[in-house]
Amino acid sequence: MSDEAIPAATLIVVRDSADGPPELLMVERAKEMAFAAGALVFPGGRIDPADRELAARIGIDAAAVAAVRETVEETAVPVALAPDVSPSAAAELQHALIADEPFGQLLSRRRLTIDAEALTPFARWVPKFHAVRRFDTLFFVARCPAGEWSPQVIEGECAGAEWLTAAEVLEREQRGEARLIFPTRRTLERLAQHSSFEEIRADAIGHSIEPISPWVEERDGEKFITIPADLGFPVTQERLDGLWRG
Repeated sequence: MSDEAIPAATLIVVRDSADGPPELLMVERAKEMAFAAGALVFPGGRIDPADRELAARIGIDAAAVAAVRETVEETAVPVALAPDVSPSAAAELQHALIADEPFGQLLSRRRLTIDAEALTPFARWVPKFHAVRRFDTLFFVARCPAGEWSPQVIEGECAGAEWLTAAEVLEREQRGEARLIFPTRRTLERLAQHSSFEEIRADAIGHSIEPISPWVEERDGEKFITIPADLGFPVTQERLDGLWRG
């Protein structure tokens, strides 16, 4: 494994509920994947050269491009695209991306733009665990587009996708029905504190975005994976023993 972290981006898509906490768009990674196989995660992936080229051309962060592209590719939910995209058009975008058509060309042909203002940076995770691959991932949060969006997945990209509250995902893991990597678990605990997208966005704006590289601390003979206490996460330690690192 190289010590150099791979630049990546993740998008936390939030859908408000009239009678409960907001729901989050979660995907289950395919079991054949080298990193976090079978884990429930937010849509996302590495930033590729084409993302950087498109970002430079339209004047936004390459991580924002990657976050939007990966979300469409994995779920066919067109977050932060303008003007509004219909479900059928979103499905066409998804299939074109799976076929390796450049995202920039797809947007130009359909006269679409990325609304970078719709994406709010939430956190930046740079774990140094001895995993198969190490990523430097910028997490964004965004509101789900208006309408009823049922995520669609394509075999090989994800094993599944669904809308779940943060508490539901955490409860699934407690019951042994889901697997979570450390950054996802900490992020879900933070999101579970809030009752709306606007609360989540205010939380994101209210905390600085600094690289989070968990470290090991020993206390009373036990080792704990630890993160800074001032970045908005309600749980900042977890026992190292038994920690799944993807």
